[in-house]
Amino acid sequence: MADLNEVLLSVLSTIRVPKPGDRVHKDECAFSFDSPESEGGLYVCMSTFLGFGKQFVERHYRKTGQRAYLHIKRTRKPKEEEGGSGSGDPPRKKPTRLAIGVEGGFEVSSEHAQFEEEVKLVILPERLEVTSEDLSSMPDVVRERVSLSLSGILSSDSASHQDEVQQWDGEVRLVSKHAAGLQQLDSGLRIPPSGWRCQVCDLDENLWMNLTDGAILCGRRYFDGSGGNNHAMQHYRETGFPLAVKLGTITPAGADVYSYDEDDMVLDPGLPAHLAHFGIDMMQMQKTDKTMTELEIDMNQRIGEWEVIQESGGALQPLCGPGYTGMKNLGNSCYLNSVMQVLFSVPDFQSKYVANLEKIYQDAPTDPTQDFRTQVAKLGHGLLSGEYSRPAEVWSEGGPSTEPKGDQEGIAPRMFKSLVGKGHPEFSTNRQQDAQEFLLHFVNMVERYCRSSDCPSESFRFLVEERIHCLQSDKVKYTQRAESLLQLPVPLEHATNKEELSEYEQKKKEAELAKAPPPELVRAHIPFAACLSALSEPETLEEFWSSALQAKSMASKTTRFASFPDYLVIQIKKFTFGLDWVPKKTGCVDRDAGLPGCFLPPRGGATARGGGAPRPGPALSHYTRRRGQSSCPG
Repeated sequence: MADLNEVLLSVLSTIRVPKPGDRVHKDECAFSFDSPESEGGLYVCMSTFLGFGKQFVERHYRKTGQRAYLHIKRTRKPKEEEGGSGSGDPPRKKPTRLAIGVEGGFEVSSEHAQFEEEVKLVILPERLEVTSEDLSSMPDVVRERVSLSLSGILSSDSASHQDEVQQWDGEVRLVSKHAAGLQQLDSGLRIPPSGWRCQVCDLDENLWMNLTDGAILCGRRYFDGSGGNNHAMQHYRETGFPLAVKLGTITPAGADVYSYDEDDMVLDPGLPAHLAHFGIDMMQMQKTDKTMTELEIDMNQRIGEWEVIQESGGALQPLCGPGYTGMKNLGNSCYLNSVMQVLFSVPDFQSKYVANLEKIYQDAPTDPTQDFRTQVAKLGHGLLSGEYSRPAEVWSEGGPSTEPKGDQEGIAPRMFKSLVGKGHPEFSTNRQQDAQEFLLHFVNMVERYCRSSDCPSESFRFLVEERIHCLQSDKVKYTQRAESLLQLPVPLEHATNKEELSEYEQKKKEAELAKAPPPELVRAHIPFAACLSALSEPETLEEFWSSALQAKSMASKTTRFASFPDYLVIQIKKFTFGLDWVPKKTGCVDRDAGLPGCFLPPRGGATARGGGAPRPGPALSHYTRRRGQSSCPG
């Protein structure tokens, strides 16, 4: 014990107590995706509070001379049957509001409820271990400093926890600007307490009553074809009456109110009076339909079902091994996961970061968690090595089962997401983002950090040449610009299923006249070659300023490739604006009609089910997550 006392006294000056503002990395290794649940646990430096896996803690000691580390090891507890009467956790409550981390919302799993945690102080290079029992017999000065440091590290919020949004409440609604002075027409209309139907198509669900004139109409059609026929929205465009209440959600406690002008769910403090205007006694109403919150909760609870289903309706086969590592969804990070899976299937990114892993780690600064090259290399190695692509074990009261579950644990790119999104108004949040925007953002970062060395994003770069021909002066002007992504239009006139489209439009009109449900949605199928041809078709410029004439004239503009990249990243413009400025999905590019082999991000790229590695095949080379594709209100 005397020797241990001397060793602790020699390192006592390097043992710090975390202060406000210190970032304690006790969830994830700075160089790998090892965590306290990993086989070797996690070592937290008691001076810098950086975390290291078993294979990297010695490296940190040799580089910095730091000897004192807190070793955290968590062992999974036996899994109890859901709803059982054992001594484990009670069954989870069904969420009642669209929120995370707040009362009534989705529960955040507690690590302490699932794992048994063992902590001890480890001194390198001797690997001397000091337990809490050993501290009790130490001198007061040693025991006090070490105990304060240990308790400070364990009680501090981890760095990853600080970076995450702790509470997200999708139910937070603001009072509508139209509520106070809402105009209500005095037509004598009285609305019955039940038996409602859409005035246009006779639907009896997803019904919204306009609070100005009392019109009862169906809500919007959802992206999957369900919902209503957009008649409530059409009524707003025709009349400008802004507020509507969802029938079936009215109770003494309130109701769902939507503002078309503000394009959001809102609060109406005057709702009882506004309903009474049409003969509805709010205090006597009962709930008969799901609220928008409940619809979105149902959708979120079904996410687990969709993760295991592919387009053909069959169950996905979990894959494991090098190149088949899944990435966990950190809120709404599927855009990031898809892009990074694709990029690390490109040899240029593999050779730049994964092949140079050791050199990048050796050259890493004092805080590798804030080093771009280190974190990109760490992510690439995690995806390609297969170290985190092993079948997860099933735990029971007797310990781990000999039969693997099949689903892999995968990796959670928290440190990487925090770093690449730092300072960005969108990517620093947990909101849904567009994959194409993130790709360009990440490529810009890669180029910024590769100014004095080879840049892997050069494999995407190509030159576009524009030829402008002045039709009056017959002069021609050539310009070139560098691009990393090709945006292709979708020419609807080249659809291969025009007959089906015409038949669908006819059936749709007939259904509207007959006030019947609409037919199954049919989208245009456009060959990929037609999209490429549309890019190179001449474009007429009506108001072209001719430098030769020093006046306006007409010109013809054509676009072509001046050079071609090793890998062409394509964004299909599948959304356009109609005459009413409402975004519309233009069609479906036919994968079997001339689309070349390119990299496909995993359908379940946001999850850790395996099969996450991009693979060659006839599919689009970029996966876009559009905002606002959840359940839409009226």
